[in-house]
Amino acid sequence: MYGIFSYDTSTPRMGLKHKDHVLDLEVVGLLGYFDNLAIDPAVFTKPFLNDFIALGKPIHRAIHQRINALLEHDATAFAEVHDQVFIHESRVQMHLPVHIGDYTDFYAGIHHAENVGRMFRPQGDPLLPNYKHLPVAYHGRASSIVVSGTPIRRPKGQFMNDGQLMFGPSTALDFELELGLIIGKASTLGEPISVNEAEDYIFGIALFNDWSARDIQRWEYQPLGPFLGKNFGSSISAWVLPFDELEPFRVSGAEQEPAPLPYLQNSGDANFDLELDVWLTPADGEEVFICRTNARYLYWTFAQMIAHHTVNGCNLNIGDVLATGTISGPEPGTYGSLLEISWNGERPLHISHTLSRTFLADGDTVTFRGRGFLNGIRVDLGEVTGTIHS
Repeated sequence: MYGIFSYDTSTPRMGLKHKDHVLDLEVVGLLGYFDNLAIDPAVFTKPFLNDFIALGKPIHRAIHQRINALLEHDATAFAEVHDQVFIHESRVQMHLPVHIGDYTDFYAGIHHAENVGRMFRPQGDPLLPNYKHLPVAYHGRASSIVVSGTPIRRPKGQFMNDGQLMFGPSTALDFELELGLIIGKASTLGEPISVNEAEDYIFGIALFNDWSARDIQRWEYQPLGPFLGKNFGSSISAWVLPFDELEPFRVSGAEQEPAPLPYLQNSGDANFDLELDVWLTPADGEEVFICRTNARYLYWTFAQMIAHHTVNGCNLNIGDVLATGTISGPEPGTYGSLLEISWNGERPLHISHTLSRTFLADGDTVTFRGRGFLNGIRVDLGEVTGTIHS
């Protein structure tokens, strides 16, 4: 996984996570380990991954192969410079990995969409008529996406309480378990990206928490969708997993019936078997596991999200983030938000003998962790964490 880190008095630069150390790619480049790859080592000195991403997948793969070869024999390959190139993670500060120009949040998890429909439209079809015809999304706020570990301030806003309009701190603050796609190639304004080409536009994936103030969201969202209930903060993991590393974890997705329009029709396995966990740590308490789901439950694939996003000619840029929306599974224990776990506050989640939650309290820390493990191959997605404060 690639990220941006600093340590001691160093400036932010690009690193690669290796066990409990960070491999300092700026120093590795300056020492000549990439000399015959025809890249400028200055790309590793940048405070965001965007310039590295712009080099393109052939260069990424060449660097990846070189690093893997070196790490297979790290005791000898870096014998003379081990302490120069490996920095223990306890010494580093992680930074936002990419400069994010635009952010779009999808609603691609069908079990989440069905649960929300059952809660708020109990007399009707849980899915709105358009759900199985297009990946629903809204344009989010890129400026308030923060790196893992950044505290999240409880937002204030308008909401209804027992029929009375109120203004104050949200009383229904929630997490949303999502993945974020980091766009790796710019597209041309006016030109759609086909569903068959779409994955070539993904640099990598990150864990993503789209914090949500349910009470503010519920009052404001009609008729134009989410606004202040969403744009106060989203957290993204510090490490980005290159998309190529997901290849061993491809699986088939849900049967899409009715069949989507031709521009959204995928071929082959386009979902990914990735376990995703949520852990909650109350103030002065122990970390408690509260749910586990899997990215394979997404109804709309990554490629379909990109194809739909651009079908009208909207362009994408390097570093844009497309988030999946909440990823929930089909049964309790696999729900990716407190809204679903507590069923809108009706079924408190008991996290100890004395503590329960319907929504988040000040001092709560929420941590997502993810991994793939299939046929003896393992890949780690790291973690994204954030603590709520007033």
